[in-house]
Amino acid sequence: MLIERVEGKWVADFVEVFGLCKVRRGEVAAILSESQSRAVLVELAELALVQMGAKVFHVRLPSPRLRAAAPLRSTGTSLAIEGLEPVIAALSASDFIVDCTVEGLLHAVERSALLARGARIMMISNEHPEILERLKPCPAVHEKCQLGAQMISDARTMRITSRAGTDLTVDLTQVPGRGSAGIADRPGSFGYWPAGLCICYPSNGSVNGTLVLDCGDVNLTFKRYLDTPVTLRIENDFVVAIEGDGLDAQLLRSYYSCWEGRDAYAISHVGWGMAPAARWDALVMYDKRDTNGTELRAFAGNFLISTGANPVAGRFTSCHFDYPMRHCTVSLDGQDVVREGVLQGVLA
Repeated sequence: MLIERVEGKWVADFVEVFGLCKVRRGEVAAILSESQSRAVLVELAELALVQMGAKVFHVRLPSPRLRAAAPLRSTGTSLAIEGLEPVIAALSASDFIVDCTVEGLLHAVERSALLARGARIMMISNEHPEILERLKPCPAVHEKCQLGAQMISDARTMRITSRAGTDLTVDLTQVPGRGSAGIADRPGSFGYWPAGLCICYPSNGSVNGTLVLDCGDVNLTFKRYLDTPVTLRIENDFVVAIEGDGLDAQLLRSYYSCWEGRDAYAISHVGWGMAPAARWDALVMYDKRDTNGTELRAFAGNFLISTGANPVAGRFTSCHFDYPMRHCTVSLDGQDVVREGVLQGVLA
């Protein structure tokens, strides 16, 4: 197990990343954490911000009581704020918010309120700092991510196919693309570290087809590579069948069954990875407590599909799965942006 302590090199990394987010001397910077947060990340954030001359304060909340029968992992939906208006008011009045909650604010219901007054949010994934050291945001990748996001916004249809049997169609009509390599440099922007994605949140009823999770694809909620294929049948945004005889399919059926209602089975976001420094094989190198698996969401050329919360479609649930898939072809209006797991054209 890796040691968690403050290292000078990691303070320098945080200074570098916060610099990309345009943190300036005299800015008000809030660090949001909870009682179960990874303490070394909170400390590194504070030391970096103080070194940069920001005016720093902490908001530390008790980690909330579990509300579900199943353990929650990799949801991107922190429940720590619990809608507390004084907390929202304090954070939203800041210039810069460092999110060190366990699950993060990516899908949190309070996210819009926190950004409404122009605060910039940088979400630090619950990872050992060694992972963050390898995967710092890169301006060049950030530019390509934004280009890919515009390509999604301009397209009408996304189609995903694979030799394993995936054939999925996403209606992109009036669906805005989103692209980020983890840089929150504009008022009201949201960054996360590690990062490097082009994604969108499809509108209601826009995702249909067959998704085949093949051997070597990844279930990041369970932090495991699949050994056996699993087929998901998707109709009008919802997984209607989980097929497969192996342990992977059994585990998925079991976990999904813990949740009442349909939203746990709904599509959250779709897109592809853009980060050349991220590695598909990295998960084997870390204990589960040392990684949140965020790196594998971003490795270049993966097709990423997620189920769970979709704020654009008005769906919120704590059941969230991210499935980074290899060897897929992703096309926008018939033009390949990823071909059999390799980025194409201006995105390469």
